[in-house]
Amino acid sequence: MTTATLEKIDHENYSDDYIRSILRKVNVIAMVGASANWNRPSYFAMKYLQQKGYRVIPVNPKEAGKEILGERAYAALTDIPVKVDMVDCFRASEAIPPIAEDAIKIGAKVLWMQLGVRNDEAARKAEAAGLQVVMNRCPKIEYGRLSQEIGWMGVNTRVINSKRQRRI
Repeated sequence: MTTATLEKIDHENYSDDYIRSILRKVNVIAMVGASANWNRPSYFAMKYLQQKGYRVIPVNPKEAGKEILGERAYAALTDIPVKVDMVDCFRASEAIPPIAEDAIKIGAKVLWMQLGVRNDEAARKAEAAGLQVVMNRCPKIEYGRLSQEIGWMGVNTRVINSKRQRRI
């Protein structure tokens, strides 16, 4: 178990350090529920995270074998042939337990549930297996907020900066 899982995580209020530490250590993200439809939230999140240097592998049975944003889509987490650091879930809360089990099986470090998605039972199992867990948050939004690309209360921060953004 990691140090983060030994301490009690408040899944209502994550510290910026907790979220930042996850976003810094992750390189490969499996996005369960990734859509090939350009106007779906998962498509926007995948494209944004790719632009920030993450490899994002789509998991969607309907798109398996096809490409989404230049990455081959897989039917299941267990089909992915490379090491996955984080599993990002764009699925309903009740669909999370088997995804959490597969995340544990493939040796992921993080189970991340998107906005509106929360499953405490799956979170407990994942944490007991040593994974860090985030629920009801979006890594795209958290990255933007922590890198000061967007302000927490809105996007008009009135800050203009010519410096190149560093990866958080």
